[in-house]
Amino acid sequence: MKARLASSALALSLFAAPLAGEAQPGGKIPRIGMLRPGSPPDPLVEAFRQGLRELGYVEGHTISIEYRWAEGRDERLPGLVADLIRHNVDVIVTAGSLALLAKRATSTTPIVMPVSNNPVGAGLVASFARPGGNVTGLSFLAEELPGKWMELLKEALPGVSRVAVLWDPATEAGQLKVSEAAARSLGVRLHALKVQRSEDLGTAFAEAQKDRADALIVLASPFFYVHRTRLVELATKHRLPTMYSQREFVVESGGLMSYGPSLRDLFRRAAGYVDKVLKGARPADLPVEQPTKFEFVINRKTAKALGLTIPPSVLARADEVIE
Repeated sequence: MKARLASSALALSLFAAPLAGEAQPGGKIPRIGMLRPGSPPDPLVEAFRQGLRELGYVEGHTISIEYRWAEGRDERLPGLVADLIRHNVDVIVTAGSLALLAKRATSTTPIVMPVSNNPVGAGLVASFARPGGNVTGLSFLAEELPGKWMELLKEALPGVSRVAVLWDPATEAGQLKVSEAAARSLGVRLHALKVQRSEDLGTAFAEAQKDRADALIVLASPFFYVHRTRLVELATKHRLPTMYSQREFVVESGGLMSYGPSLRDLFRRAAGYVDKVLKGARPADLPVEQPTKFEFVINRKTAKALGLTIPPSVLARADEVIE
């Protein structure tokens, strides 16, 4: 009899438990606020939507997404954040410095960051294990990457002795300091070029050319990601071999090389955080996760256009080679 009662209770509890794609009590469909710095279409947003579909959500039926696009105009961001809060969304999904902007605007609406360069240093969370506020999500490990970028660049182009570095003070998060240390260990002279606005990009490349830089590294930044096509165009114009932080610079825009976490994988995984928050979990109790999938991509077509020959040993290490 006890066994039958336990079995019946379990069956009832399973029947009563809400499904991932089920509307909230009262027929309310959960609403996500998605804030992006660029313009649609956005492959990262699609990766996030894929993650939701894998969890059983159907956009427009069991969940809705309020999209807000800054279209590369940072001055629009505060107003877009305020608009999402005004619309009383259940959770805001946005990355890096935009997540910090959202946190400053609300301490109650949950915020999920698909990626952040340095969430603890930026003040987004108290710690990886216990975020402690209304923000959680995933980290990009940006501070650990500059050494790898410098190492791969030096292996691909052994003759490099002068390297320019583009850095964004809004999201620098210690990357420049690590780059300087890596350059010293490899005997490379580093020239740091600060870029804060789109108007600074042309000036920075002209300065790199004036300094006779052999190559360039573009540090991780949402600003640089938004302007990736322009960055690759300038690198091509100035015939400057460049290492980027994400595959999109290479695969979509024709850049030379990239190494870093898969942004698409991070955005897809962010859907899991949204699912937990919608089911009642507090961001303060959801540990910040780190990347698990890294990609090294080389565009051999771009290398040939620049008159470069990438050593076979480096090509063999690449996850993807574009011919």
